[in-house]
Amino acid sequence: MKIAIIGFGAAAIGFIEKFKDTKNEIHIFEKSKDIYSSSISGIRADGKLFVSKEMGGELDIDIHLQKKLVDYYINHTSNHEIETGSSFTKIDFYKKFYEKGFLPIISDFSHLGTDQLKQVIYNIYKKFQSYNNLFFHFEHKINNIDFSNDKMSLNNTDIFDKVIVAVGRSGYKLVNNIIKKYPELILDNTKVDLGIRYEVPDHIVEELNKEMYEFKVKYKSKTGYMVRTFCNNPSGYVVTENYGDFVTINGHAKIKDKSKNTNFAILTTVKLTEPFNDPIGYGSHIAKLTNILAGKNKVILQTYSHFKNSKRTKDLYRVKPTLESKNFILGDINLAYPRRIIESIVDFIENLNEVIPGINNQDNLVYAPEIKFYSNRLNNNTFENLKFIGDCSGATRSIIYATAHGYLMAEKFI
Repeated sequence: MKIAIIGFGAAAIGFIEKFKDTKNEIHIFEKSKDIYSSSISGIRADGKLFVSKEMGGELDIDIHLQKKLVDYYINHTSNHEIETGSSFTKIDFYKKFYEKGFLPIISDFSHLGTDQLKQVIYNIYKKFQSYNNLFFHFEHKINNIDFSNDKMSLNNTDIFDKVIVAVGRSGYKLVNNIIKKYPELILDNTKVDLGIRYEVPDHIVEELNKEMYEFKVKYKSKTGYMVRTFCNNPSGYVVTENYGDFVTINGHAKIKDKSKNTNFAILTTVKLTEPFNDPIGYGSHIAKLTNILAGKNKVILQTYSHFKNSKRTKDLYRVKPTLESKNFILGDINLAYPRRIIESIVDFIENLNEVIPGINNQDNLVYAPEIKFYSNRLNNNTFENLKFIGDCSGATRSIIYATAHGYLMAEKFI
């Protein structure tokens, strides 16, 4: 059997790892020019590997498999140098947040760090290269997938028995092209997360960082929207993420190089109803509007007090941004974001201050746009020889869940 995998990220790694010892011929198509520039955003950005039943996707992934895959990535580091933590496994912290209306999320995790991720991916890639049935094709962008009798055609040239789409959220254009041809693939397409990247001095969250490294909580705001924290980076850095036609904000942390600030996302989950059917288009529009206000390839930075009171920020005070100055402009996020989103985030921060004093300090920093796209939830039972794995399927939103999705899909094939 001749199989094509489009994209080389976490989901593809899971599929290949499980399937590599079969006699099938596997071709991996990656649009980037080489392994070093490969857009494995979920892995490259920070490298947090979570083990949890409460987060990561819509799939039921066995805890033992999750732990096995965490070990898989750790075993591809040079010296097993990682940071570890547990979110809300101690009852006193759990009760402290719960009493103030928050829903703490329990999880264990390992943090590889941005600075050693490229080596991890390279080590995995080099191991795969040693297999005679695995073929990598870099600088090979797939624009079209079509049925040709019982076979699949890529870009109207290459023919395969099965095609596995593993392009992540950044490959939404290809997925949208496929959906336009085969709309019956869609199970659900109504959600998007809109929010901000929040940056505070380490000392404000020092106790939490020391106890659990990453705290994950949800909160039902007064607007009715569910708001959550995501991707906490103690002594980390704020960075931009380029999607091609717009730029968003993100954060990461390194194993050795540390800053004096902690950053994390505060996201509001928006679930819309018919006739809405384009969550990525909606989120992209808001991101582009923010970029218009900030300037090309820039994001908006604002102090919390100005964000809360709809005033443009013209200067900063005690908290110094870790994002390079060339990547942001001081402005007013309220000009780009819907009012209900702003109100939800402010309500979240004000209530969080009841548990973490100082989290609503006036000069804490707010960056936008921070948007997490939920890909359309796709039905993998629609076609026998066309499958979607990882974040592009809408079933996962974490490294381990995406890797597990690929792994389990390969197991089904076997």
